[in-house]
Amino acid sequence: MSLKSFKPYTKSRRGTILVDKSELWKGKPYKPLTSNNNASKGRNNFGRITSRNHGGGHKQRYRHIDFYRKKFNMKADVERIEYDPNRSCYIMLVKFEDGQKFYYLAPQNIKVGDKIENGPNVEIKIGNSLPLQDIPVGVNIHNVELQPGAGGKIARSAGTSVVISGIDGNYSLIKMTSGEVRKIDSRSMASIGVLSNPDQKNIKIGKAGRSRWLGRRPHTRGVVKNPVDHPHGGGEGKSAGGRHPVSPTGQSAKGLKTRDNKRTDKFIIRRRKKRG
Repeated sequence: MSLKSFKPYTKSRRGTILVDKSELWKGKPYKPLTSNNNASKGRNNFGRITSRNHGGGHKQRYRHIDFYRKKFNMKADVERIEYDPNRSCYIMLVKFEDGQKFYYLAPQNIKVGDKIENGPNVEIKIGNSLPLQDIPVGVNIHNVELQPGAGGKIARSAGTSVVISGIDGNYSLIKMTSGEVRKIDSRSMASIGVLSNPDQKNIKIGKAGRSRWLGRRPHTRGVVKNPVDHPHGGGEGKSAGGRHPVSPTGQSAKGLKTRDNKRTDKFIIRRRKKRG
């Protein structure tokens, strides 16, 4: 996949950069693996806004992705690679030898017609899924389970992957993109390869309308509000200093550690790198 730029026929076209999707499936999704996706638009069950600046957006159907990869010892053909509006990477429709179909996350360099397989002791090949204990150190993996049988939780967005950096007894040491090193049970499943659509981070949407298609409403900065509406509000003219940056509810917005899960601290070998 490559990036597309446009001739500046309009002001919005001048800065627009999108990902070329010409090689993806152009039809509708496989209907038995989809369901309605009613957008909450940032509202809770009382209809009150709990997440600001959400709303609108194009109508979507939810594609049911199999993050568990539990169909073992049977090969599957990659039937097609599709765009999924609910995630940043692409997905692939695979068909097993018994006729059953699943949606999986699509790694880079996988092609229509390739064969993939799940289970212990399968080949170390892009698209295959196997336990961490069967994967060599240094191989790029994605869709990694935190607990055996719990489904993939780590490295699921476009262009991401993690690496096995070592073995510690019954645990594998996983190095994240952030620099964090974490212990994960070696019986947990992971898929081989780096996820597709790495150019997603280079997209420039070009105009406000495309944000509205994605369900994003305009965001008003706190410093231009009144004191009753935001801690940064008020003041004469353009006054932006004199206070610590916080969220509308007063939560510190610059580097405050909010993680509070001492139960899993023992699994983190090295913390992620600090910003700056």
